[in-house]
Amino acid sequence: MIEGVEIIPKKQIIDERGKIMHMLRNDDPNYTKFGEIYFSYSHPDTIKAWHLHKRMTVNYVCVIGKIKLVLFDDRPQSSTKGKLDEIFLTTDNYSLVSVPPGIWNGFKSIENKFSIIANCSDIPHDPEEMLRKPFDDPYFNYNWNIKLG
Repeated sequence: MIEGVEIIPKKQIIDERGKIMHMLRNDDPNYTKFGEIYFSYSHPDTIKAWHLHKRMTVNYVCVIGKIKLVLFDDRPQSSTKGKLDEIFLTTDNYSLVSVPPGIWNGFKSIENKFSIIANCSDIPHDPEEMLRKPFDDPYFNYNWNIKLG
């Protein structure tokens, strides 16, 4: 696991009417402050990558569908510099992934269905604090295809 990234199983309250999916509370151990919450709709097999936040911590959960979240640690002083992680987020294995600043990340909806990922960040979106690279940038040496096996 990349240094500073946390995967936190989240509670769901399920009954015959449906369910409640908890995301982030101000008394959660990983909560720092509220910036904004938004939802990113992802078409099937569409890749939303790569982006890096210089100051923002992102907190992702998948609320509809299944997402392959890919992280790449490019921080010079990190003990996991150069490490790449794949994390699969679903509503069945419902978890929050907290990604600190300085980690390149991106995601893709899988299983030929759309997905929705929610982000509750600790600062509001600011395009000046964000870097972007194309999903197929050779720097990452990453193939977004689904791997079988």
